[in-house]
Amino acid sequence: MPKLLLAANRLPVTVELKKSGNPAFSPSVGGLATGMSSLSSTNPCLWAGYSGIPIGSIGQEKSDQIRNVLIEKYNAYPVPLTDQDIELYYNGFANKTIWPLFHYFPYFTSFNEETWKAYEKVNNKFFDTLQLVYEPGDIIWVHDYHLMLLPGIIRQNIPDATVGFFLHIPFPSYEVFRLLPWRREILNGLMGSDLIGFHTFGYVRHFLSSVQRIIGIDHSMGQLNVENRTVKCDTFPMGIDYQRYSDYMHNKKIIREIATFKHSMNGKKMILSMDRLDFTKGIIERLNSFERFLEKYPEHHGKVQMIIVTVPSRTQVDTYIKLRKIINEHVGRINGKFNTLSWSPIQYLYRSLPFEMIMTLYHCSDVCLVTPLRDGMNLVAKEYVASRINNDGVLILSEMAGVSEELGEALIVNPNNEEEVADSIAAALSMPEDEKHRRMQIMQRRLQRNDVIQWSSSFIEKLSSMKKIEEVYMAKSINSANLGAILDTYRNSSSRLLLLDYDGTLVTFTDRPDLAVPDPDLISLLSILTSDIKNTVAIISGRNFEFLERYFSGMRLSLIAEHGAWIKLNGDEWKTIANLDTQWKNEIRPILESYCDRTPRTFSEEKEFSLAWHYRRADAEFASIRAMELKGNLLHMIANHNLGIMEGNKVLEIKSLEINKGKIARFLLSAKHYDFVLAIGDDVTDEDLFSAIPDNGFSIKVGYGPSKAKYFIPRPGMVRQVLSEFGKVH
Repeated sequence: MPKLLLAANRLPVTVELKKSGNPAFSPSVGGLATGMSSLSSTNPCLWAGYSGIPIGSIGQEKSDQIRNVLIEKYNAYPVPLTDQDIELYYNGFANKTIWPLFHYFPYFTSFNEETWKAYEKVNNKFFDTLQLVYEPGDIIWVHDYHLMLLPGIIRQNIPDATVGFFLHIPFPSYEVFRLLPWRREILNGLMGSDLIGFHTFGYVRHFLSSVQRIIGIDHSMGQLNVENRTVKCDTFPMGIDYQRYSDYMHNKKIIREIATFKHSMNGKKMILSMDRLDFTKGIIERLNSFERFLEKYPEHHGKVQMIIVTVPSRTQVDTYIKLRKIINEHVGRINGKFNTLSWSPIQYLYRSLPFEMIMTLYHCSDVCLVTPLRDGMNLVAKEYVASRINNDGVLILSEMAGVSEELGEALIVNPNNEEEVADSIAAALSMPEDEKHRRMQIMQRRLQRNDVIQWSSSFIEKLSSMKKIEEVYMAKSINSANLGAILDTYRNSSSRLLLLDYDGTLVTFTDRPDLAVPDPDLISLLSILTSDIKNTVAIISGRNFEFLERYFSGMRLSLIAEHGAWIKLNGDEWKTIANLDTQWKNEIRPILESYCDRTPRTFSEEKEFSLAWHYRRADAEFASIRAMELKGNLLHMIANHNLGIMEGNKVLEIKSLEINKGKIARFLLSAKHYDFVLAIGDDVTDEDLFSAIPDNGFSIKVGYGPSKAKYFIPRPGMVRQVLSEFGKVH
């Protein structure tokens, strides 16, 4: 049975060395481990991750003992990391570069070549561990920002692997992501996946924008065509183990804790703040907002208490040491400002709490204040909602947290707006009970439907469906079997027509078409094909006739320029197959010129019978918006001119509706009987060409995506390989 191989920074098992030196193992609960356990009934689950015990820190015998227990009892394969690996890869690149940058804190971000090299090294170590257990058919699911290079490493070494990746933190906007010196390497690493998952659509949008602007790959409905594969980007908001947080009242210890705590509160309203200590959580801003609340609403003095829990994190990092000091100072200052003999407004706990205490705080708090400055999801908000078994309580939630897109019934605030947060606290404390119940019930039903089990299963289902789509493309891809059949037909034919697009087919598409000129290898290949008297070879291109004449004159080729407006048959003179009026260009030309002026790095091109606006060099997002705007304006202008707008690869071309590649192909086919017809092209302009091919002919699209072509081929270089096979037939 195929296995599910999970790669995450830490294993779902905590390993600790007791004072005696013997290891103790404790399984993780909740979160990712719970989601994965639901999948184990259909696929055995194996984990690869760091055990928490660096290699070299204990003897080899004890290290082997820990490894054997992890594998045999927990299906967990420890990745051998040294103290230096942890310091440079985890504390260094992952948490001093990626974490702050992806959370929009560039001034906390370190760009260090040594930590980057360690990040590369550790990602390769994870692959080495996965490789030990991988078998064909297994599914690999890689998790989070620690391992963004791993999908690419897997793809490079196991091309047919099924690979998913999920990012648990935000993906930043292009303007922030571009600050990363290794941005291209990170994107290429992620695009080794078949499916890339994010918590929200905003993160998907940022990722696709970065891919488009940095790598130059466009997307269609969240799908990227990467070489010979399709990569899908989609949203999968992570859920929680809902039942664990809603069924806690069956726990007698929690019931006792709740009774004791309520008695200690003596009727005061409670506001809860619970976070890991981190600068992204907005703890300082939250304290300032609470202080403003106390200033603005003195009627609540003595009647409300804020309990702040911060869980220690990265205690040896200077930034976190300073943050803890500032929080202590803020708490002391606010308490000193508002304290009375019988009341302190803030109770501050700096420690990890057991589950029973967390549930007690969730149950007893009237308001939960979750106001991070930036957060990928934030599961505290979901846990609080799930715990409100009486459908009471109010959640105040930062709009900067990914969870705000799911829990819109919370009071949504800007965490930087002290007045807004202060007013929301007051509104929450005075909210009518029926309003609390209405909001809470809606959120609870949503979270119950979309729990962590649903999250994990939906991701795996989508990943499997993506692999099926890829299998469909692969079945239609040119391979030794179907190429052999095509070559047999070619060999046994006496009259052949080869219709070949130029840009993106015979040469690689580039944003510098002036540099995409025929190289000696291409000229040699075409010479071989045209030397066979059975062959009629036609280059059917959007280029103007001057270009084709300059580079292909003197060869026994049929040349078709401007998508069929001009034609030159085997050395004859250039001519048109239709009498076309071009007066319309005087009206359209100024429009294109104005869009060139308004859209940097775009340019217009005038051909004999068409006008084109090229935006391949421009900012991708801006240009695509301008292209839609221009298309809308042009459609209105050309309505009565028998003109059409042809959308090519980052180009809009205005031309007569009488001109297209399909029409010229039918013209060539009508001139002579051919018992072998082949058409190869790469973009939407070639779909008319594919439609014109007879049923017994062959059509090949370069690249993957919806097409009328019978076959696919990944890239232009492989087109030449296929054509060279034709050249070997005599």
